[in-house]
Amino acid sequence: MSKLTETQTIILSAGARRPGNLVLPLPKGLHGAAAKMTVTRMIEHGWLQEVDANLRRGEPLWREAGDGHGTTLVVAEAGLLAIGIEPVVAQTIAAIRKHAAETPALKPSTPRAGTKQALLIALLQAPEGATMEAIMAATGWQAYTARGAMSGALGKRLGLIVTSLKEEDRGRVYRIGPVG
Repeated sequence: MSKLTETQTIILSAGARRPGNLVLPLPKGLHGAAAKMTVTRMIEHGWLQEVDANLRRGEPLWREAGDGHGTTLVVAEAGLLAIGIEPVVAQTIAAIRKHAAETPALKPSTPRAGTKQALLIALLQAPEGATMEAIMAATGWQAYTARGAMSGALGKRLGLIVTSLKEEDRGRVYRIGPVG
């Protein structure tokens, strides 16, 4: 078995302490060709693994695949063993990672018809959009509630893009833009 260099030990130890055994970011001063060479050798030894990056969880990218996806680096079971982490712990971590990769994505929520949320969506989808005053009158909500619903329920939960523009004759007008 190959002996670990100081840099390799630092990379593996830091990765073993991070959630999901993420390797990135690499130690300060290790970048460019030196980083690529070090990581390539560690992958060849089986200490590191390239896996699909979960951009929704904010995982850092090692390489971009060109199709909007990328890969990140994680410490493999052999890498954990190389720094003295017990096989049972390494297997548990690998099982958790495998389970997380196989878990199906959640289906986006859809609003029920006849609710204030559905009314808000209808107002915002109209070509002329809606002013805050119109939204408040239609829903009976305060302005902060309407803004919270647009940001939280529509933006974060439903994935709708709510835009606002200041129009000279009407003031600020809110609309639902095209989805991503």
